[in-house]
Amino acid sequence: MSRPYSSFLTSIQGPTRRPHRLRRGHIPSWPRSTLQRSSISSLQHSCPRLPFHFETGFALFAKRQPRPFPPPFLSPPSGSFSDPLSTHHQSRDRRVFVHGQLIRGWTNGDDALYASEHFLCVNDGVGACLWSRLILHFWAGAMEDDIARARPPGTAYEPDPKRYLQTAYERTVHATSGPIDCLGTTTAAGAQLFCRGDPENAQTEAIPLLYVTNLGDSRVMVIRAKSQELIYQSTEQWHWFDCPRQLGTNSPDTPDENAIVETVELKEGDICLVMSDGVIDNLWEHEIVSIVSKSVQRWEAGEGGQASGDRSHGANGGMPFVAQELVNAAKEIATDPFAESPFMEHAIEEGLASAGGKLDDISVVAGLCRRNTFT
Repeated sequence: MSRPYSSFLTSIQGPTRRPHRLRRGHIPSWPRSTLQRSSISSLQHSCPRLPFHFETGFALFAKRQPRPFPPPFLSPPSGSFSDPLSTHHQSRDRRVFVHGQLIRGWTNGDDALYASEHFLCVNDGVGACLWSRLILHFWAGAMEDDIARARPPGTAYEPDPKRYLQTAYERTVHATSGPIDCLGTTTAAGAQLFCRGDPENAQTEAIPLLYVTNLGDSRVMVIRAKSQELIYQSTEQWHWFDCPRQLGTNSPDTPDENAIVETVELKEGDICLVMSDGVIDNLWEHEIVSIVSKSVQRWEAGEGGQASGDRSHGANGGMPFVAQELVNAAKEIATDPFAESPFMEHAIEEGLASAGGKLDDISVVAGLCRRNTFT
């Protein structure tokens, strides 16, 4: 028998002053971008001493306001008949916790996204953001648990992203079952930065290695902006046109059976993008490569805002600018009923009448691979 839903998920009153960018479990629906050197996650603190990290930024556009989390996330039930029916006395600054932890990431319409120094993720929810956000939260948590786990001497940590996603899926199923049955599905795309070689051995050369996990039609891309090269892109997974593989209610898909994991060797200065289908349904691959490369060039030339140091490869503040330029370009096509788009092209190939872009939530997380400088 499942534990009650409310035993997993509780809402509590937050502090008087909110942490920047966290607003009642979701973010506003207007386009925005953000620089992150670190995340609310503790992953960077528990991760092995790696020679590389992501400098990250993200940008968002939501086609509509995010739906609020259902009870008991933000509407805890009354404890007794003596409780007041009105909730005007309660603070509106209530944040959502799972197992005593603040839910990781951000919400963008039905999308959810996450960015830290070693993990990037975008999940595209169907129907609501609940499943996309919970899968993301438990995915990062499963990774942290494995990294922090004690190992026998001489046994090194090795990423196992498919198992992390399977654990996240099982925990989300458990958390959304019981007296309050919350429906929903989500695609999942994540990229974990690790390395090949022994980072503790100065005699061996460590090479940045990206573990890419994908289930559905979101996409991970690696771009070498200096040479305008597309180094890697993940493959979409479909049941049929416009029905991607997804995790959740009534879906036969599971990470163990359907998630694809690939590894990609990176170089310093490579840019990893994790994007929802709101980008790839409106921009072709060559357009994405061109936008990213030109955005980096503009950043290096002094455009895009103030830098905190050297601007080479888009460093020290360039990733939010890169992400925002991609979102702007995708949004322009998505809101144009006469534009040509990849979605329109695919629909016509399927014999369906279609014109213009596809209006959808647009989420981009960009991570610049940089070498750590240890003192």
